[in-house]
Amino acid sequence: MRRSFLPIVVVIAGLLAIWYAAVVPMNIKIALTAAERSGIAVTPVGAKERRDRSAMLLVVQNSFAIKDTFALERPRLPAPHQVATELWNSTVNKKITSKRSLVFHGWITLSSTLLGFAIGTGLGILLAIGIVYNRAMDMSVMPWAIASQTIPILAIAPMIIVVFNSVGLQGIFPKAIISAYLSFFPVVVGMVKGLRSPDQMHLDLLKTYNASSMEGFWKLRLPSSMPFLFASLKIGIAASLVGAIVGELPTGAVRGLGARLLSGSYYGQTIQIWSALLAAALLAASLVALIGLVQRLTLNRMGMS
Repeated sequence: MRRSFLPIVVVIAGLLAIWYAAVVPMNIKIALTAAERSGIAVTPVGAKERRDRSAMLLVVQNSFAIKDTFALERPRLPAPHQVATELWNSTVNKKITSKRSLVFHGWITLSSTLLGFAIGTGLGILLAIGIVYNRAMDMSVMPWAIASQTIPILAIAPMIIVVFNSVGLQGIFPKAIISAYLSFFPVVVGMVKGLRSPDQMHLDLLKTYNASSMEGFWKLRLPSSMPFLFASLKIGIAASLVGAIVGELPTGAVRGLGARLLSGSYYGQTIQIWSALLAAALLAASLVALIGLVQRLTLNRMGMS
């Protein structure tokens, strides 16, 4: 346990130290301006006879300003404790049904993510099977699947939203399609690699037993593809969450983590933006960990651990 958690703790501590160190230079100008307006200190004019007193005032001003950089209402870079406090207040101290609750907005985004992930995973597995067993699909579908990922999602997301809105489909489904668009590709690539992973010797052995293609798929190719599939699913679920958040941005959504990012950017609430980003990161980490748990259970049951 120590060996597994110690590197994680060290990395997190290092990131927090860098974050805190960056807060002062990022927010110092705002803090100095606020200190001058509040009359805490006056910037010295550089008069020769008042040099010592001015230097003292500058030290006082800077000390107050440095302290204030960690407690600004609208900082350029919020301190970690500010983000943690906002995250706690918007999750634990708010009702789940409240529109200020990150749990409420996270569930909206999670719904689109899971639906899009299911669509993308199903489509990716079917395409991978077709690519492996059909040379025509291998030569035609695979290049198009690769080319589809060269289109920026920020460019295609508004088009998808507009098209579906024009036919009366709104809400979760258009966002799920964007999630599926991002998640299907890693599943296709990983599944194709997994289905082609068995040794030729094993394939020849099945032929000597007069096994059919379907039997070869269920007995050899599919079990061999499981490690590749789960690795792709971990990438796909994270990409699906990104797609759901991106799908909420072009429409000016009022619900979802993307909506929290939008409202925070509109009103300059950087702490709200960072708390929504951290909530999205924690949600993605939880989904990946859940798939990792399913992976361990599945591979243990198959005797592949």
